[in-house]
Amino acid sequence: MKARRANSRDRILAAAADVAREAGPGSLSLDAVASRAGVSKGGLLYNFPTKAGLMQGLVENYLKEFEQALETRIAEGGHESALSAYIQLSADECEEPQPSASWIFSAIAEDPEFLTPIKAFKRQLFERLKGETDDLGSLLVCFLAIEGLRSMNLFDSDVLSEDERKLLVASLLEIAG
Repeated sequence: MKARRANSRDRILAAAADVAREAGPGSLSLDAVASRAGVSKGGLLYNFPTKAGLMQGLVENYLKEFEQALETRIAEGGHESALSAYIQLSADECEEPQPSASWIFSAIAEDPEFLTPIKAFKRQLFERLKGETDDLGSLLVCFLAIEGLRSMNLFDSDVLSEDERKLLVASLLEIAG
């Protein structure tokens, strides 16, 4: 029974991210999410009693998935540093046709406090990367450049050509060593 709930929870979160991406910031409807997920509204409310709870679940799920993808990339990369893995994972995510986390606007519109776990995650990640390098200057350049690339992607304001993005990523990977 618990696996079934987790499965419906995952379906609801995936549907909510899709609906938020398609409908735009602040236009997330619980009815649309329930319909997309193939669950009743009661089933949705069982898993997420409020819209704010659903948005919180989206934020937590996104951070968890990113962290898992990063850990997998580090483990499979062998000699690849955590910073290089972060650069490449972020660059790959920015290549997706639609920003994978564009629903974040909906979450922030619902409650600006949803930035708190994102800030904490980014700070924890930065501290981890900082602990793995002796060159804080290079880390700062790489971290801020990738965060800038991620922000341009999220805000759909990317001004770089494909070649410029590739050059940026290659340059950052070179700096990261």
